[in-house]
Amino acid sequence: MSRTPDFLAQGHDERDPSPWLALYLDQSTPLPDEVKAAWLADSSSGSRQYLLPFLRPVARLTIILIQVVKVFVPRNWSHSKLLHRLLAWGLKRFVSPEANWLILRHFHLGSQVLGFIGRNSPVPVGTSPLEPADIDALKDETFLKHDLNLFNFVIRLNQALRDKGLVLAKAPEVDFSMIRDPGLRLSDMPRGRLNFLDLQSAIELFTPLYQLMLTDNDFWRAANSLQLDETIGIYAATLLGAPEHLILVNNKHPLVPLSTLRAGHRLVIHGLSTEMLHSLLRRMQAAQGATPTP
Repeated sequence: MSRTPDFLAQGHDERDPSPWLALYLDQSTPLPDEVKAAWLADSSSGSRQYLLPFLRPVARLTIILIQVVKVFVPRNWSHSKLLHRLLAWGLKRFVSPEANWLILRHFHLGSQVLGFIGRNSPVPVGTSPLEPADIDALKDETFLKHDLNLFNFVIRLNQALRDKGLVLAKAPEVDFSMIRDPGLRLSDMPRGRLNFLDLQSAIELFTPLYQLMLTDNDFWRAANSLQLDETIGIYAATLLGAPEHLILVNNKHPLVPLSTLRAGHRLVIHGLSTEMLHSLLRRMQAAQGATPTP
């Protein structure tokens, strides 16, 4: 059974209104209720309030120190498989159920969004979906593959359009068949005594480990992949003929790479942007009366 967030269990007190309840009830951000409840429960946790302010500066200092150390390490030094085993171990034992659920959802939703763009492009482009069923499935270098998939997709899509002398435009008939609920259940996530770490704290904690155990190229590519949020948003909005849906996709300009020091915070924005874009696609799918594939 998934727990009811405190801000929903306590109700509304007009003399002491909950900001989390206000955000949950607000409908300007397109998220399903269960996703918004999990996101806000994680965001309002004691871990995020009291632990994150201490973790964030330590994590950023560690990133700087590791960058100095890696000057003296062979450029191809990498232990990706070990990294992913450590990440899976840490997620299962220390990260909150809500955060783990949102992380797993992200791979499914991101794959569906790329599939949507690839299918509706004037030149259809294939994708390599990542659909981990549980945390253990992440050991198959899923985080690294996620970044590779994104850049490879952008390159394949635009190379195909250039080869045909075409540009992305509004699709005459939009195919939503790949957009569906991932089928992951919050109640299936680990709920041990130590599963308390919120999503943002976990990301800040794991980012230096990610940097340490991957090559510089892999780490910089992972950080710079966050610049493509607007790019993917523009693709989807162009196919839908609905540019107004870009308003909540904001992770800085794709042509201006930022320092890796803020990668943890921007990764959270990346996850939220993906959730909202997927939610918008599901709403438009429902309005169209489309039936998703099983």
